[in-house]
Amino acid sequence: MTGEELMLPAALREAQDGGFDYADGDGVDFEPYDSFLTPGETAEWWHAWSGNSSTDGVDLRIFGQDGTGGMAAFWLVRPGEPVDRQPVVFLGSEGETSVVAGDLGAYLWLLAGGFGPLEATMWPRHERRPRPDARRTAIAERHAPQARRTVPEVIEAARAEFPDFESFVESLCR
Repeated sequence: MTGEELMLPAALREAQDGGFDYADGDGVDFEPYDSFLTPGETAEWWHAWSGNSSTDGVDLRIFGQDGTGGMAAFWLVRPGEPVDRQPVVFLGSEGETSVVAGDLGAYLWLLAGGFGPLEATMWPRHERRPRPDARRTAIAERHAPQARRTVPEVIEAARAEFPDFESFVESLCR
């Protein structure tokens, strides 16, 4: 991958700028990256996470992690579509897996609603209510007004579109 291919989409960079407030467990547990992991870094992580050295996570573009090392990524499952039209997934440090948003636009609304990838993965079992983020709402309104949804709507739509994600990931793990 070239340096340009490692660059995050502009809207994602803007939404992640300044990081996230964990608020002693009542905020968003997410540590954004400045760029996508390289293919080599992704493969190294995937081998360790999945226990499978015969695959390399080539269909993932990892752009951040939670405090325990769970990764957020675009899952390149829509052939011919750019990265911002791919679903956003989370692969947790304890084996949790979830599609958290159908694409970047939906993900921006998830962030605007006060959830990150881990919180979306845990929903509806998450113990806190999302706290809307005014700055990220303005970003979502500017970059994805047509994708406006509530946090539950974003998560439910993503899960409905990709109901087999968890079993797909499990099939690749050893």
